Amino acid sequence: MRTPADIVTDCGERAAAAAPAMAAADDGQIAAALRGMADLLVSKAPTLAVANSADLAAAQDAGMTGALLDRLRLDEDRLATIAESLRVLADVPVPPRDTVVEERPDGLRLIERRRPVGVIGANFEARPNVVVDVASQLVKSRNAGVLRTGGAALASASALMADVVGPALAAAGLPADAVTLVGDASRECAVELVRRPGLIPLVILRGSGETTRSLGLEAAQHGVRTLAHADGGGVLYVDRAADPELTTALVTGSVDRLGVCNRLNLLLVDAPQWDTVMPVLVKLLADAGVTASLPPHEHALGHEWALDDGHEATVTVAPAQGPADAAAIANRETSGLAATVVTADEAAARTFLDTYAGTGAFWNATTRLLDGFKLRRVPETGINVDHVPGPRGPVVFTDLVLRQFVVVPASTAVGLA
Repeated sequence: MRTPADIVTDCGERAAAAAPAMAAADDGQIAAALRGMADLLVSKAPTLAVANSADLAAAQDAGMTGALLDRLRLDEDRLATIAESLRVLADVPVPPRDTVVEERPDGLRLIERRRPVGVIGANFEARPNVVVDVASQLVKSRNAGVLRTGGAALASASALMADVVGPALAAAGLPADAVTLVGDASRECAVELVRRPGLIPLVILRGSGETTRSLGLEAAQHGVRTLAHADGGGVLYVDRAADPELTTALVTGSVDRLGVCNRLNLLLVDAPQWDTVMPVLVKLLADAGVTASLPPHEHALGHEWALDDGHEATVTVAPAQGPADAAAIANRETSGLAATVVTADEAAARTFLDTYAGTGAFWNATTRLLDGFKLRRVPETGINVDHVPGPRGPVVFTDLVLRQFVVVPASTAVGLA
């Protein structure tokens, strides 16, 4: 019987064997693979629906909440939307491999070169759409990869790999094993994924906060780098100069899906307007089927309701002493995913935007925009909220590269192609 270590190693070795072919793939092959995935998502929709129905039935029997079931569901409309995003991605230009940084006075040319990472891992929970999102980004960036998901989405993920990703790669003349799926949903396989710096040097971590944090710690102890998205939760601050109609639209539009990280989680109100505005917002949330958690709070101000099974339909509401204080609260109490200010006062907006340090700062726009396809017009692998140099916010294919400095004689044509 194979151990989790054996299973992950096998997946990693097959992906590593395919990595050179991915790095050498031409633009036509990459585009063909992505368009092939899009076509198969549509043509194989009935088969994919059977697998997804099995996952949904098992999840319902296990008592999974409505918000989490929504994440797990893959209906025809969602498959069609994913397919369209893949077609768009296929046509997105790839940044040049080489950029001349400087023609040096010593007769040398300094070039910045973009190189694929090689093999990238990804761990995610009950979101089968992430299979295609991540696979497409790996292909577009000319990387290979190893995907691992939990048991709740494994049937759907396996069907997507067997009927969509693998066949599309093969039809484009690329190795079908360029993206592999760990077929064992055990927690041990997730841990093994972040223990192989020589085989899988970078792992994208998505999922519940505690799981992602523990895997991030394990990865650090083994020298594996991660792009981790442990916590989310959008913040919306209603300034004293906020337009009521726009406020209504943004609040309701920010709770359209409750199981996603960029939904409205903390609603702040300018303190002098609290007695007037707060009751209106509470009713607005109630009309949307959402409960307002009001002061005094028995939980942390930035508690992420999307991860609180059975309590997802909740938004924390609290006062703030102006835009600077609202931004400071968002910095201090939340993960730093995204925050928005609703105001007609440009000075207030500038204060908020200049003070907030998270990955996405918005003025009169919903934090639901902090999503790869909505914000950057291409699918994402996840959202990175780390406070270190590197990609932050939605991570897309242009981020999945290594920077290399190349120095050549200025008299050559190297680096000018």
